[in-house]
Formats: sequence, structure tokens, C-alpha cells
Amino acid sequence: MPLLEITSNKKITATVSLDDAIAKQINVYAAFTNASADEVVNKALEYVFSKDREFQKYREENSTARASNPLRIKKPTDAESSSTKAGRGRRSNPMAAD
Repeated sequence: MPLLEITSNKKITATVSLDDAIAKQINVYAAFTNASADEVVNKALEYVFSKDREFQKYREENSTARASNPLRIKKPTDAESSSTKAGRGRRSNPMAAD
């Protein structure tokens, strides 16, 4: 059995607007965790979605619900698609304690 569980998830680029103070805290938290700001936002949202029981119930009851103002998702160009396959992700730092 391998020591590491490696999962590959499809990544997209989306445009969101954040309060200035939140954006700064994301950057500080990214430095604190030795992760990218994208990873911090992704993991924070995963955490909220997994803990919010009311949202989970809503999602089950409203599986076709759509936001009136959805995320603006950027379609990748061919060059971007190949670069993401080359291994975008967490930077390796052998000295960092995880």
C-alpha cells in the first residue's frame, strides 16, 4: 500500500471578487500553510460545504438550482491545457513541515 494518496482533480480558472481584507488574509494563510492562495480558497470552500448541513440538505432538494450570478469560468486555451497537465500544483519544499 502506498504511503501517499495521490488524487488528480480537474482544475478550472474562475474569476471572483473578494474584499481586500479577505484577499490579504488568504495570502497570509497561504504563507502560514506553505500552500498556494488557490489551494487555501479551494480547501476553505471544501470545508464549509462539508460542514454546512443546511446547505447539504438544500443541495439534495434543489439539485438543479443555478446561481443567478454564477462564477465566470475562463475557458483554457490549448497552451494552458498542456501546461496544467505538466504539473501545476503545490510547490515542493523539502524543509517545510506538513
